[in-house]
Amino acid sequence: MQFLVAESETRDQREARRERTGRSSGETFAETLRQIAAGAQITRIAPADNDAQPLSAEQIAAFDAVFITGSPLHVYEDSPVVCRQIAFVRAVFSSGTPAFGSCAGLQLAVAAAGGSIRPMRKRLEAGVARRIVPTLQGAQHPLLAGRPPVWDAAAIHSDEVEALPKGAILLAGNGATHVQAAEIRSGPGVFWGVQYHPELRPAHRRIPEHPVPACRHGRALDEVATALREQAASLVAKGIARNKAAVERHACLLEALHMDADDRSARWELGVDGEFALEECRRRELTNFIANISRLRGSPVFDCGNGAPARDFTMLV
Repeated sequence: MQFLVAESETRDQREARRERTGRSSGETFAETLRQIAAGAQITRIAPADNDAQPLSAEQIAAFDAVFITGSPLHVYEDSPVVCRQIAFVRAVFSSGTPAFGSCAGLQLAVAAAGGSIRPMRKRLEAGVARRIVPTLQGAQHPLLAGRPPVWDAAAIHSDEVEALPKGAILLAGNGATHVQAAEIRSGPGVFWGVQYHPELRPAHRRIPEHPVPACRHGRALDEVATALREQAASLVAKGIARNKAAVERHACLLEALHMDADDRSARWELGVDGEFALEECRRRELTNFIANISRLRGSPVFDCGNGAPARDFTMLV
């Protein structure tokens, strides 16, 4: 299969992330995709860059699927960086190529199809998105196949979906933000997305061009733990954490869990189970999307019985 990975980070953000974690969001996404879909050919692009050459819908249609990464992007800002990326996502929809996105990737698809994004009004989700629950449609949707009635997921974000675009299907939410997963349709295109991060790996692996800095225990830093440490002052200021020592403790527990998914004490202190700790569970939405790619082009729509449209998919996972 031919996959197109679109970085939603700017050039400076990609370089800063490489310094912290060893790779950009797109590089993380690409590595995860190679592990899930062995043999997939992956092309990475950066539509946020001011020198990026825009791809036409016809060029995008040559790919089997598009994946849109997360980033610190604020989609509600009227900036050239945001406008370039929204234009790219609209081209993806026009191409009819199935697309998946996480975090800012979901928010870009929402904005491109006519929805809206806002800063979170309650509190940030930092480290773990707690008690995510599917809607009635979400419980039957192939994106969430295999998920239990309630689950936790890796997440860190300060913006959220304010309103989904017309025709979108809300698939899951939680107490922090009402949109944790959704299907969005625009023109011939369909997008499946989540606010959390199923692409994140349990621990870093070194790649030659971007060596990962070792932590004081001689092990590579986890991406979520690194993000928490970078935002420690903000987490304390917003009342999420009592102090920086508490953030450091949380980060260390994440590292411990990612080094050993069966670490019972880390699971207990973090308050998570296998849906968060185990790699195959964390990646469930990505695996489900890839398994359904061939069904997503031109799939029929039916009424699921409560007035909301849904897609006539056969569960493949």
